[in-house]
Amino acid sequence: MDHKYNVRIYYEDTDAGQVVFYANYFKYTERARSELIYERLKLKHLDLKNKFDVIFVVKSLSSKYIAPAKFEDDLVVVSKILEKSPVRLLLEQNIEKVNKLIFTSTIELAVVSSNGKITKLPDKLLSLI
Repeated sequence: MDHKYNVRIYYEDTDAGQVVFYANYFKYTERARSELIYERLKLKHLDLKNKFDVIFVVKSLSSKYIAPAKFEDDLVVVSKILEKSPVRLLLEQNIEKVNKLIFTSTIELAVVSSNGKITKLPDKLLSLI
């Protein structure tokens, strides 16, 4: 099931031409991933770390800009889990403006412990994702 996260573009998100600064797209997809985790696991990231010693880190990311977002646009970040295992998640995250694709990305997340070593997501949590 796809997860949707709404974003409104504020002046602070844009450059002098009122076009969204390129790095902000990554902020929007990051927020959407956090909300996905909060909703599916019913846990916050600090709870995952403190209770299970699990942290999600970005291992790789690829993206493509298709059309610009501008000041006061309303966007939707659509996140889809493509693959999951106890040690990694692969997601597709697209940003849409008025139901048109303007940005697409694929993100691979690794599951690590607080000491930075690869670890496994407990089965109980993996089943909720």
